Amino acid sequence: MALKVLVAYATKHDSTKGIATFIAEKLRQLGLEADVLDVRSASNLGAYDAFVIGSAVYTLHWMNEAHEFISKNRKILLGRPVWLFSSGPLGTSTKNAQGRDLRDVSGPREIGKLRQAVNPRNHRVFYGALDRAKLSFGQRMMLKMPAAREDLSEGDFRNWKEIEEWTIGIAQELKTAVAAVATLR
Repeated sequence: MALKVLVAYATKHDSTKGIATFIAEKLRQLGLEADVLDVRSASNLGAYDAFVIGSAVYTLHWMNEAHEFISKNRKILLGRPVWLFSSGPLGTSTKNAQGRDLRDVSGPREIGKLRQAVNPRNHRVFYGALDRAKLSFGQRMMLKMPAAREDLSEGDFRNWKEIEEWTIGIAQELKTAVAAVATLR
């Protein structure tokens, strides 16, 4: 029996959707059943054995719809294995101007509350992508400000190898849990 995993995401310009789709595809390659859905359309959560939930991070916060998904489904999420990911930093630098790891300072400020809400097995921050053509006029104007030019480099900075390795770890953990249950029967 293959475990069924829901990879749910909240995205603004599809970078996080791309990560979620990649994760679901990799889980399928590794022998698990996986669906990938926007958190706004995810339903019938009782049909899933595990969850991978991701959100784009804007101004150091997860998107509202991702928060709502976790809040609305907290009870079922607490009873199943959950992994969280955030998509955010842009560029090739790994450290900010103060020398701190960008993943540590770019994750959602509310990660402590998210951890408390669903007790995830892991949370990972992945670099994102920025395509100015997908931005609104107002967003493009904001990018012309000097501070934004430094922080919001255009391009795709997602590290697919890193995402793949994280996903392989999720699959291994789930398969180990299934094998342990099977030996108890």
